[in-house]
Amino acid sequence: MRKLLLLVAFCIGLSAADATIEVVNRGVVLPRILVQDATTNFSNAGLKNKFFKIMIGDLKVGSSFEVIEDYYTSTYDGDYKTNLANSKNPELILRYAITNQGSGLALKVKLINAKNGTTRYEGAFTQSELAKYPFLAHTSVADIARNLNLSPIDWMDKSIIISQYTSPGKSNIIVADYTLTYQKVILSGGLNIFPKWANKDQSAFYYTSYIKSVPTLFRYDLRTGQKTKITTSSGMIVASDVSKDGSKLLLTMAPDDQSDIFLYDLRTNRKTRITNFKGIDVNGNFVENDTKIVFVSDRMGYPNVFTTSVNGGVVEQMVFHGKNNNSVTTYQNYVVYSSRESSNEYGTKTFNLYLISTKSDYIRQLTGSGVNTYPRFSSDGGSIVFIKNSGNESAVGIIRVNENKSFQFPLRIGKLQSIDW
Repeated sequence: MRKLLLLVAFCIGLSAADATIEVVNRGVVLPRILVQDATTNFSNAGLKNKFFKIMIGDLKVGSSFEVIEDYYTSTYDGDYKTNLANSKNPELILRYAITNQGSGLALKVKLINAKNGTTRYEGAFTQSELAKYPFLAHTSVADIARNLNLSPIDWMDKSIIISQYTSPGKSNIIVADYTLTYQKVILSGGLNIFPKWANKDQSAFYYTSYIKSVPTLFRYDLRTGQKTKITTSSGMIVASDVSKDGSKLLLTMAPDDQSDIFLYDLRTNRKTRITNFKGIDVNGNFVENDTKIVFVSDRMGYPNVFTTSVNGGVVEQMVFHGKNNNSVTTYQNYVVYSSRESSNEYGTKTFNLYLISTKSDYIRQLTGSGVNTYPRFSSDGGSIVFIKNSGNESAVGIIRVNENKSFQFPLRIGKLQSIDW
């Protein structure tokens, strides 16, 4: 247990930041869009209001429009001049209507040119579970972006999976939408930590728990609710990454009283040690088409980022600034890591995120303040999810890399231990 708690502190970091929406760069002129709610005969006024706010939020996070946030209504088939609010001078109108459909909801939506009334896009969507209504908004906005060849946001209708501390020694594993509006507790009771999606379909995940005080790695199937034990380790065990084909895991294990990175083949149940260092090696991530790994180690006396072949061998330092460079994530040949920065030893702790490449000396700072840890790339590499801590509260952060924007969504209750996307 002591080793696992050390690993948590090593990978996550501590302390404070503000969980609010932050726009890093306002320099780009975007087309103005006005949202009209054309919903009628819908009795749940609270949900109706929440849905409008989620549509507004998704458009803002998508970062392709300047969003007019005022609430407007219309009829779905009305002409484009209906309640147009010319004083706002929109270029586009997003008009939608939600209706009850069985135990779920249906959504129809269209995008209208506010200058001439032509329809740029129209679509219809359904969601069988009422509680999952945020995904209706996410799916529709992502589909609009896809059809208009805007910056891709297909990740919007994917789920995130988080581990949330509830009390000392106990944590839940929760599946949620990226805004944390929808949350479903999958596992509770005991210490359930470090969830990691098992596949692109997000139909299963790996996580660490304890069986009679022994750290044990499980696979949980969301379709069947079945838990399958993968392997155990007397020291610690964490699944930090999954290969592209889903057949191999990178594990942090400490069978000999030291944490190292292991490759685990799910087809043969064979473990292969990649690193062998008399210290701490953790948080292995595949990079460069699964031929190499990036990981965090204290082999320089403090946490820093290194790389080596997936078969082991020569270890190379990747980061040459900072004295506490801990959690990492990878996409193709790109790496994002969290680095501790503070003005002095007793000053407020700050962890910022940086983007680097394994192919060049490229480096880019992604955050400017607060405690920003546990980054995870989206499936297209264009966005990054991370944890932003503020006292005893946590928020999920989203960075739109090319758009230079960052958004935060507070958890409200509890504190995030880890996250995957």
